[in-house]
Amino acid sequence: MSGRYTATLLFALLWSSAGAVLAETIDTFEQRMRPCTACHGREGRPTANGYYPRIAGKPAGYLYEQLLNFRDGRRLSPMMTYMVDRQDKVYLQRMADYFSRLEFPHAPPAAARHGPALLAQGEQLVRKGDAARRLPACTACHGERLTGVAPAVPGLVGLPQYYLAAQLGAWREGLRHARAPDCMADIARQLTPADLEAISAWLSSQPVPLDARPSATKPEPPIRCGSLEPRS
Repeated sequence: MSGRYTATLLFALLWSSAGAVLAETIDTFEQRMRPCTACHGREGRPTANGYYPRIAGKPAGYLYEQLLNFRDGRRLSPMMTYMVDRQDKVYLQRMADYFSRLEFPHAPPAAARHGPALLAQGEQLVRKGDAARRLPACTACHGERLTGVAPAVPGLVGLPQYYLAAQLGAWREGLRHARAPDCMADIARQLTPADLEAISAWLSSQPVPLDARPSATKPEPPIRCGSLEPRS
């Protein structure tokens, strides 16, 4: 089969698929959110490739803050920036509210692929922190159950290890930012590569509680976090 014939056939198939999509009347907000499921999975749950995070059930304030961060360049993802670049704040808030209201069972965690020593190190950092390095425990902000705290703190369980490690690494290397003062960047810069691996390995191996809704008890973070403060 010639290259020209293959390209023509591919174009015809794409055009046919596009026509089928355009023929469907998009008249609900749920239909408008379908492109998000291409990466984040059906109903906002993660896909099987082990990277993209679950967004269903995340606190609306957190989701809204991240959409703004993608739009305004504090988080780097060409695909996400393209998706939200032309949306105003009202529409982004609707997106956040929509996914925050979705409640679906979490999949069982992946089997731990690391030894007990590394997992113990991760649990220690997550639950107790490291006073000698002035590292607060993850539970101090993300809640004792690590399912997040409404309205703006995300849960940490139920996320793929690769995603967790990538985000901590991005903060550590200055590739991900939040509103100043950027508490996560300050914390991540004190973590070693071994810390990142231990934390992400332990968190990703933990089961998610049956009631995985974010806590309603407002956290008192041990350090200032701009993303938790009212917008000016």
